Amino acid sequence: MSDKLKVGILGGTGMVGQRFISLLENHPWFEVTTIAASPRSAGKTYEEAVGDRWKMPTPMPKAVKNLVVLNVNEVEHVAAKVDFVFSAVDMSKDEIRKIEEDYARTETPVVSNNSAHRWTPDVPMVIPEINPEHFDVIEAQKKRLGTTRGFIAVKPNCSIQSYTPVLAALKEFEPTQVVATTYQAISGAGKTFKDWPEMVANVIPFISGEEEKSEQEPLRVLGRVENGEIVKADGPLITTQCIRVPVLDGHTAAVFVSFKKKPTKEEFIKKITEFSGLPQELNLPSAPKQFIQYLEDDNRPQVKLDVDFERGMGISIGRLREDTLFDYKFVGLSHNTLRGAAGGAVLCAELLKAKGFINKK
Repeated sequence: MSDKLKVGILGGTGMVGQRFISLLENHPWFEVTTIAASPRSAGKTYEEAVGDRWKMPTPMPKAVKNLVVLNVNEVEHVAAKVDFVFSAVDMSKDEIRKIEEDYARTETPVVSNNSAHRWTPDVPMVIPEINPEHFDVIEAQKKRLGTTRGFIAVKPNCSIQSYTPVLAALKEFEPTQVVATTYQAISGAGKTFKDWPEMVANVIPFISGEEEKSEQEPLRVLGRVENGEIVKADGPLITTQCIRVPVLDGHTAAVFVSFKKKPTKEEFIKKITEFSGLPQELNLPSAPKQFIQYLEDDNRPQVKLDVDFERGMGISIGRLREDTLFDYKFVGLSHNTLRGAAGGAVLCAELLKAKGFINKK
């Protein structure tokens, strides 16, 4: 019998669900044993349910092809088969909130890629290198849910990954104002060029709900735990614009930032490139060896050259220079479906296991 934890993927037929399945192939700690999706997919093999909609660059893992997809709404039935679940369900926010809590109440930990619980006060929203202490609120959440083992943890939006780590690395200099324009890949909308041909050679200057997330979620990540709840940070003040661009994978951000105590350029680069956290200390399977790299070339970072840095789990920064209005400006790049979505959730689950929150039932 395998020592690996048995994992269920909720919403396993969608793009993020597929990414979870790809990432977990041959994972040293986790094994996908159960896939759940909508009633229309239930009863089919995973290969039949996905059909010609497999969107990953690598082939569908053989181990999941013949798994029979379960109905995600049959919570007790699905939960009985797994040690914990990753959630990538495609439902309304109210439906997601309910179904994730329903799974947690079966004593099944839920690590979610969805946004529905990102502002639930006792649900941790974690970038593992930055705010692992936020997992402390899980005990308060368990009391609310009436569980001993079940809980929900979430990762933040993909749009914030290319600049929030920089703010965390430079926290001692007290960032006060941030302006960020993000240029976001189409996979962030669950699309490829094949099924979104109007994005070819096009730019769309609006992504619904994205600017609010991009301005507020960094403050929650940089916040603190008080009385069993996450209290968001008072600053910096962040304003953003989010633009969809004809790129498959990779969110780029053009960022301006001012500080209460302005670092030198050398201090800025040293702090970001040396910044690391618990995932690196614990050598977690999905953790990048180097979290943030700085690229000296004026024409970097580039999606084609840099999006896969550290297997897509690292952040690339370049073009750091002083600004006429702000202290500095720079360009950041992150892989939106790896660090920004499924990969970030897998890293959260690894840290939760290492800290004893997730174990065998």
